[in-house]
Amino acid sequence: MKRHIKTIVALAVLTVTVAVFTLYIKNHPEIIQQLGDTSPWRIALLVGLYGIWWGALAVILQLSLKLYGKKMPVQENILLSAYSSLLNFFGPGQSGPGLRAIYLNKRHKLPVKSYIFATLIYYAFYAIISAAMLFAGSRPWWQTVLLVAAAAGASTVVLRWYAKRSKLDSAECTPRAKWLGLLFVMTGVQLAAQFIIYSVEISSVMPSLGVGQALAYTGAANFSLFVALTPGAIGIREAFLVFSAHLHHISNTIIVSANIIDRAVYLVFLGLLFVLVMSLHAGKKLRWRQTVQTSTEDQTNS
Repeated sequence: MKRHIKTIVALAVLTVTVAVFTLYIKNHPEIIQQLGDTSPWRIALLVGLYGIWWGALAVILQLSLKLYGKKMPVQENILLSAYSSLLNFFGPGQSGPGLRAIYLNKRHKLPVKSYIFATLIYYAFYAIISAAMLFAGSRPWWQTVLLVAAAAGASTVVLRWYAKRSKLDSAECTPRAKWLGLLFVMTGVQLAAQFIIYSVEISSVMPSLGVGQALAYTGAANFSLFVALTPGAIGIREAFLVFSAHLHHISNTIIVSANIIDRAVYLVFLGLLFVLVMSLHAGKKLRWRQTVQTSTEDQTNS
């Protein structure tokens, strides 16, 4: 009986995921058209770059655990990162971090508030580096320094507010400098990969793209992460890029074309992640069903 239930659950998950993929592509036919017009070599290059970007994200997850003296096996990390990336794109808002918080709490005894604090540290590094990108290519160096300092100051205020609100102890609030340094470096690697990805995408429709323009474009696009309420940040990222056009000087037509290419390629990458998840039986190995059930029971009891 249990075997039949597991089979039904697995088939249901597979069916829902395929349905979501199909519905998304049906509602955005321009993605398939743009993908067909893009060079296969460029698509392969972008998929590989997204692999580097995603790999950095997986390392960041491991470092978030190490901040509190914990770790997980590499395969488990890969599967969790893949699963949460799929949810993050198709789910409402930024669903991936929520899923990781629940999983790490139930499987690795990491308090949710500690994971949120580690995620806020990552977001702080993300905001600081993105601010540098946004203004480095379009503003004098001293303005860039001031704006980066402002981003660092605002991030510090948020971190201190959360630590006080959540009553984190000193050990939770002051992770080891070694892991903090590595977290900053890997965030930089991730955003460097993002910069190259956007540069390749924009240059395919705008060969005259300059480095400063690409940096400002990447910085503006990155800030859309913080208000990404739609699947894949559709509409949100474009709005950030349009409103910041005076910094990167890229036309709306180019912005739309580049973002269509980006989402088309990212869907290909997510398809590969989906194949990875299913081929490695991620649901069984990560015990999603038991984790969700335990989480639901805890919420009911509380």
